[in-house]
Amino acid sequence: MTECPTLVGTRAHTAASPSLGDHVLVTRTVRFGTFVREVAHDHKAVPYDALGGRTDGSRLRLTSHEIYRIIEPYVSVRLREQARAVVPLAAYLMLFQLLILRQDLTDSWVIGAGLLCVIVGLMLFMEGLKVGLMPFGETIGSSLPRKSPLPIVLIVTFLLGIGVTFAEPAIGALKAAGEIVTVESAPYLYTLLNFWSEELVLLVGIGVGLAAVLGTLRFLYAWSLKPLIYATLLPTLGLTLYIASRPELNEILGLAWDCGAVTTGPVTVPLVLSLGIGIAASAGKQNSSLSGFGIVTLASLFPIIGVQVLGLYVAATVPLDSIGAAAAANTPPSWFQSTPGVEIVSGARAIVPLVLFLLLVLTVLLREKIRNGGMIAYGIALAVLGMILFNLGLSYGLSLLGSQSGSLVPAAFTSIELVEESPLYQFALGLGIAAVFAWILGFGATLAEPALNALGATVETLTNGAFRKSVLMYSVAIGVAFGIAIGVIKIVYALPIAWLIVPGYGLAIVLTALSSEEFVNVAWDSAGVTTGPVTVPLVLAMGLGFGNAVGAAEGFGILAMASIGPILAVLSTGLWIEWKRKRRHAIEEVEALAP
Repeated sequence: MTECPTLVGTRAHTAASPSLGDHVLVTRTVRFGTFVREVAHDHKAVPYDALGGRTDGSRLRLTSHEIYRIIEPYVSVRLREQARAVVPLAAYLMLFQLLILRQDLTDSWVIGAGLLCVIVGLMLFMEGLKVGLMPFGETIGSSLPRKSPLPIVLIVTFLLGIGVTFAEPAIGALKAAGEIVTVESAPYLYTLLNFWSEELVLLVGIGVGLAAVLGTLRFLYAWSLKPLIYATLLPTLGLTLYIASRPELNEILGLAWDCGAVTTGPVTVPLVLSLGIGIAASAGKQNSSLSGFGIVTLASLFPIIGVQVLGLYVAATVPLDSIGAAAAANTPPSWFQSTPGVEIVSGARAIVPLVLFLLLVLTVLLREKIRNGGMIAYGIALAVLGMILFNLGLSYGLSLLGSQSGSLVPAAFTSIELVEESPLYQFALGLGIAAVFAWILGFGATLAEPALNALGATVETLTNGAFRKSVLMYSVAIGVAFGIAIGVIKIVYALPIAWLIVPGYGLAIVLTALSSEEFVNVAWDSAGVTTGPVTVPLVLAMGLGFGNAVGAAEGFGILAMASIGPILAVLSTGLWIEWKRKRRHAIEEVEALAP
């Protein structure tokens, strides 16, 4: 709740009636969500020409130099923002390969062009998301709860969760990973990634949709996040132990847990969150400063269950001996199934259905007029073009660079065909170099994530400075760094991922039970903001390339460890902060009682 000054009536200034000029300023209490909604909706747009005195309706004519001076600051800021996330990581991988592994970079021009496509594509996509898609989410989030009953609202939320999953830039990295996995080493994993890839993404989307529904109900009824975490983790860990007991299915566990990290990207979180918070605000239940937290956590856990269930279904319906024959008889792909056609088609298919669904909800269900249709169409076109460029850059840049670096790093400690003089170092030293390489990669990639910077500022504000932004950012970065390093060690020694996941999340449950609600919200959501559209494909490709180089059955699981790391780190840091605060208060009480 907030007190907003409301201007009421006019009154002459007299000695008996104090006033502010010619007006009386009266305060009344209104919900902040209502205030923001009214301010956003009840305003009049004034054309810039009218402010400059141009009322004849003629179009303003600009020279090419003037157009450049207007556009250049706008574009350069957004281009630098994406370059800061891509260039340092790419430079680090290249320099490590050149200086430490002493190997030349192959296909350097192709990788360079691919990385440029990633930077430009992400810039266009993020701008298109802001201009073309986010207005839909904001309008639906504020209007849908007021015009539709709760069951309809939850159905729309569920379908939106599925749609945004297909639109996530990093989701294409899962499909690209199918080209690296071999049918001989992991037949059911190969089947999921090559023959069931669309169903795989659909199950992930259903998991996100269910998480969005549950998160919305949590907003409405102010449920604690702790019971929801326990209720979600129990079946997830139970399925993990069951699948781990079946040798033919063990390889899909890394994929399942990695899928939880792919879903919380720049499309899912803002669109689903804006709808959920809009519902809570319309119902008058947005009282807690932490009401927006929790949905990222649920959107990370539910897809894991979906992929595990799909793996069990495929194992029950697809005979093991038929997979090799199907792979050998695989027909040559059509133009839209091979590069660059597949990137173009998948880019359009990721955005257009989501836009059509949002348009349908807005015009048919809500009967709202589309404001600024030209700008929205412009934003949608940018989003589609950006997604296509990003997909091309993913295939020719990030995935190629990550796979190349990942396949060469094992040369530091073992003999591989790609490097004649391998191993380059003694086993212990070389393995240490590989682990440090992974640690620095995780630490640097995490600190470069814009979403983590925003989360740190939000948490510092909501906790009144108790949890400082820098403490959160470094806690998360260190957690991710150790997680990725442990993931690399897991691939080297072919450790079953269940040996790491089950104890890790078991410890997380214990720390969750000991922690306060606010630190639980922050810790579990922090895992989602560390896996952006650049980090996910790079780490996925690196892990799979690493796995192939050392002869591992699969290279998944690094992202899963990168997700559990920050949860443990932030929960531990939160308990330490709470202990310091209680200790300080105890000392102050003793000093106050002392004579």
